[in-house]
Amino acid sequence: MSQSSFLDDFAAKEREKARNIPSISDKTAPLLSSYTYHSPTPTAPGPYILGVDEAGRGPVLGPLVYGVAYCPASYEEKLNDLGFADSKTLTSETRASLLETLSGDKPNLGWSVRVLSPRDISSGMLRRPPTNLNKQSQDATILLIREVIQRGIKLSEVYVDALGSTKPYEQLLSSLFPGINFTVTAKADSKFKIVGAASVAAKVTRDAWIEGWTFEEDVREETPETPKNKRTWSTELGSGYPSDPNTKTWIKDSLEKTFGFPSIARFSWTTVKVALEDKAHAVKWIDDGQASLVKAFEEGTGRDKDRCAVAKDISLSSVGTL
Repeated sequence: MSQSSFLDDFAAKEREKARNIPSISDKTAPLLSSYTYHSPTPTAPGPYILGVDEAGRGPVLGPLVYGVAYCPASYEEKLNDLGFADSKTLTSETRASLLETLSGDKPNLGWSVRVLSPRDISSGMLRRPPTNLNKQSQDATILLIREVIQRGIKLSEVYVDALGSTKPYEQLLSSLFPGINFTVTAKADSKFKIVGAASVAAKVTRDAWIEGWTFEEDVREETPETPKNKRTWSTELGSGYPSDPNTKTWIKDSLEKTFGFPSIARFSWTTVKVALEDKAHAVKWIDDGQASLVKAFEEGTGRDKDRCAVAKDISLSSVGTL
């Protein structure tokens, strides 16, 4: 085995090791679409309290992960002694240990995550009309709560880390899930241990995806010219935040001038848009009448916001459900 093949195999094993957590079922496959994971359903009698938090809302690279954790209300005093807190204040080793704790008391503790892939985030934000990140986040939260209830868990209290304006969001959740008392507040992960537990589940899952990222663009059939495990893209991603020096370097070095970035990048982020505008090949349309064609599909203003001229002329409107 050549040194290059040895290093590639070693890197592949390290990525697989990084993804060795319950919420990632396939340790080697790339993240192609969003998905939901649920731990085994607790069996202790309710009612239950549930916390909601996220990891990865701001990064330009990788998934956004929403997590929930839940336990019987009668278990809350014991939960307070387990060490859960805002995951950003904990070391990676402590977070990994706490996820094992969260998974270890199956009769009393349950958790779930909704992993939003970078591709789905970008697709939502770049479509017309766009589904902004707040809406995608709300949808992920609502889906997780609904599916926990469908698994037979009776909820009495739900605590949600703040998402924009707290009161309207609190009212929305209360209207969707009557009979449950919702508290939406800033810094909920440091105020309520059950939200801290959700924060740990989300953060560990996101970090595992980032540290063990498999580039779908590198998956290919082996040929003499391109060995199957040959890596094209650097795995030195940093945290994924635009301000991270390692992330900045990755964005600078990973731009392919014709095809852009691999699917780990969120194309709806300004950081990526600017890089593409500055360094990528420009697209030039050569159709006659280009200016009028572009004008026809431009987004309207005022009452016609989110509708282009073509849609207005033929009386088309967006629908949420068919």
